[in-house]
Amino acid sequence: MRVVIARYPFDLDKSEVETKMKGVRPEDVTGACVAIGRRLYPVKQVGEVITRQDRRDFSAGEVTRALTRLGFTCHATPPVAPSADPAPEPATAPAPAPAPAPPLWTGA
Repeated sequence: MRVVIARYPFDLDKSEVETKMKGVRPEDVTGACVAIGRRLYPVKQVGEVITRQDRRDFSAGEVTRALTRLGFTCHATPPVAPSADPAPEPATAPAPAPAPAPPLWTGA
């Protein structure tokens, strides 16, 4: 399928992208990401690998649009994995009211 990234057309297939990303270690994901196989990659990293261009030459939106057309699942932010056993909030009793202070002056 023909996709355009950084104003250059590329003829890519889903299997081609998977092959190019095989053996590439995913960087830490903080923003837009794409699931390739069982791994999550930042879209800018994938764009750099498949186009062999500097990341500053294209936007994450261009790569996301291209990868979505190829059939990959893209996320705007990394999905949060649910914790296995969420710890319940400890039940706390309301704090007792402080005792009234004795009068300082009695007026005698």
